[in-house]
Amino acid sequence: MPGSLAPGAAPAFLIKADLPDPGAPRFVLADQKTMYGGKHLRLGDRVFVFASETQGGEGLCALGQVTALQATPRLPGLARQTPRLSLSIERLASPRRRLGRAELKPFTDWQDGRPETELNFKFYRQATNKLGGISAAAAAFLWAHF
Repeated sequence: MPGSLAPGAAPAFLIKADLPDPGAPRFVLADQKTMYGGKHLRLGDRVFVFASETQGGEGLCALGQVTALQATPRLPGLARQTPRLSLSIERLASPRRRLGRAELKPFTDWQDGRPETELNFKFYRQATNKLGGISAAAAAFLWAHF
């Protein structure tokens, strides 16, 4: 992995989304649901990108950097709303090996502290597409795929 892409102490994020072209050089995503601290995403942050398998994708497809970001306005009259973001992500790298639902599904002991379990719990336990924060251990695990 080139030094300019090396992991650092910055927060790590993952997005699982419906991607019409998982091999695209740029992803433009509107109104993405945020969970697990995903609303704290900032311009320039790096994001691990997963193509949603419930929508025909194959899981981990890119490491990218946020190049545009805008909060989606809340709808009036609704007391509880999940924060949503619209964003653009520029591809920095493609994974060297597959990582998706099949590889993460066996990790279901929610208390074992493994990065695979964290990813399964946050992003595959429910089929919902989402943008969320991940731990340093989960980020290191994902970095190993690039």
